[in-house]
Amino acid sequence: MTKQSSLLVKPARSHGLVSEVTPESADWTYVGFQVYRLAKGESVTDHLADRETCLVWLTGTGTATAGETNYGVMGGRKSVFEGEPAALYVPADCPWAVTAETDLELAICTAPGDPGSGPPRAILPADLSKETRGKGSNTRYVTNILPEDQPADSLLVVEVVTPAGHSSSYPPHKHDVDNLPEETLLEETYYHRLNPPQGFAFQRVYTDDRSLDEALAVEDGDVVMVPRGYHPCAACHGYDLYYLNVMAGPKRMWKFNNAKEHEWLLEA
Repeated sequence: MTKQSSLLVKPARSHGLVSEVTPESADWTYVGFQVYRLAKGESVTDHLADRETCLVWLTGTGTATAGETNYGVMGGRKSVFEGEPAALYVPADCPWAVTAETDLELAICTAPGDPGSGPPRAILPADLSKETRGKGSNTRYVTNILPEDQPADSLLVVEVVTPAGHSSSYPPHKHDVDNLPEETLLEETYYHRLNPPQGFAFQRVYTDDRSLDEALAVEDGDVVMVPRGYHPCAACHGYDLYYLNVMAGPKRMWKFNNAKEHEWLLEA
């Protein structure tokens, strides 16, 4: 049997806490990530003293509270490949709770935060900016959930749909050096979904010196951790690829460098 990569996190179960990455399990400092799948009436809650949270309604609906505010029913899309998500930003040291109104898939993104740095807030589909990146078979569709021009302490959250047969996070780029203005150090997770779900895609995580160089076959529900290096993806023919990105580091800016040998692709 082939040994599983230490960068690949397979779903642990089909219900409840499905996937989890902690700073301890990833052996890094900033990013935490969980996926819950809940049935109607089930709840998840937390109160993190020194970490901020961005809740992302992947599919389904659920009522939400944060601090003293009840946000009512949020979410509603039936697939991550259809429409935009709802999200809820929760600052550090603020309790929150979500109760499923239907079958609910909820992503929980966390990173270091300062208590009292800002109020919780709902992020609704109408609030989200969208963009198309790349050309030809490198085209992909981006929805910015918590970009750097919106207030937060550490978190950057974005989701991307890559059509079948296309590449993404490409040309290969990296953000693993704390060296403004050229580059920022950002840890990153990719939460992958496939449509249809029996498909697979590929992601490579590698450094210039190849001290890290892993090529991963990713399936529906897999999480890939990117501690450093380049991290391009490729969607196979017949299967669209979705991923939810969570990034965080010592400075809340997304400044990256492309692999020099592949930059010519930007002009091709």
